[in-house]
Amino acid sequence: MSATQAVETVFRIESARIIAGVARIVRDVGIAEEIAQDALVAALEQWPESGVPDRPGAWLTATAKHRAIDLVRRKETYARKLAEVGRTLEDVPPPAEPAAPDDIDDDLLRLIFTACHPVLATEARIALTLRLMGGLTTQEIARAFLAPEPTVAQRIVRAKRALAKAGVPFEVPYGADREERLASVLEVIYLIFNEGYSATAGEDLVRPALCEDALRLARVLAALMPKEPEVHGLAALLEFQASRISARTGPDGEPVLLADQNRSKWNRLLIHRGALAMQHAGSGPYSVQAAIAGCHAEAVRYEDTDWATIATLYGRLVELVPSPVVELNRAVAVSMAEGPEAALPLVDALAGEPALRSYHLLPSVRGDLLERLGRGEEARAEFERAASLTHNARERALLLGRAARV
Repeated sequence: MSATQAVETVFRIESARIIAGVARIVRDVGIAEEIAQDALVAALEQWPESGVPDRPGAWLTATAKHRAIDLVRRKETYARKLAEVGRTLEDVPPPAEPAAPDDIDDDLLRLIFTACHPVLATEARIALTLRLMGGLTTQEIARAFLAPEPTVAQRIVRAKRALAKAGVPFEVPYGADREERLASVLEVIYLIFNEGYSATAGEDLVRPALCEDALRLARVLAALMPKEPEVHGLAALLEFQASRISARTGPDGEPVLLADQNRSKWNRLLIHRGALAMQHAGSGPYSVQAAIAGCHAEAVRYEDTDWATIATLYGRLVELVPSPVVELNRAVAVSMAEGPEAALPLVDALAGEPALRSYHLLPSVRGDLLERLGRGEEARAEFERAASLTHNARERALLLGRAARV
């Protein structure tokens, strides 16, 4: 591996830690990222000549922190502030590289809470989190969410400015503010994973790289907040869901329905990790969803799925987070546990929900129930309607195929 490749690889792995450590000094995420980039440039200039250091991550971190200290010194004019900075930052030896990926200090926790602050819109939180915590470039984020690169770039820049203007402190909040911020953090990680697991648009059904980024963030958060049950619930949910990714598509990228998936392709290690995380989960929405995913993971065959338990868990989830989408999922579970005739009235009751007006899975589920009831013409019309609503080319092809076969 060349020195340039080494720099890029190490920076990709360590960038979140470097930015987090610098942000603690300069108290500004935008400036912290710029300083981290300066350290990267310094490495690109020096390592080809001097060689890659024994601890490249520590070298980058130390270089960035020294530049941050110099910046603070230049900006501060009051002796008291200088003395304070000197007491806390001077003569600090270069930090040792983490012994393992989970050996993370609290600076990362501060960074993820800052990037997911509720002062930012959801889209801005997602973009900023992927940039700072996931190490993704603007181009990669734009490609992942099928958005124009300039739009994503502006979103990130505005997010940094919004945090600076609002004076968002670089800290882990406590009390009610912490609960609100944690909910925001979990939501962002959840949305990132979902976009990778089932892309809303484009030619690909699944974007595994996006799922991997979200799963890594969930693991980081679980390691940093071991006493938060919902953090473990989210981690368990993503482990279980990620275990099925390789079986969700066929050789040509076409969707493979759950009933038809080759379960030998399910990743047993991820299922085991999910089960371990469930031991620390609670009774919140992510934990309940993880329990549902766990029921699927435990079934050796599709026919072995405990649909009655899944239907009950969805009922509990409806109580926690009332949502027509959750009601629709519960109807699917009821149809498998009690038959399509028991579920069709539940689905029909959702027809007037504004949130489901353009949701392609409503007519898709209804088409499936009608097909199982032998009402072929009605089923075909529902599948065609579902195909017209989805923006994902793979899903559209699947739905049109089902319509043709009815």
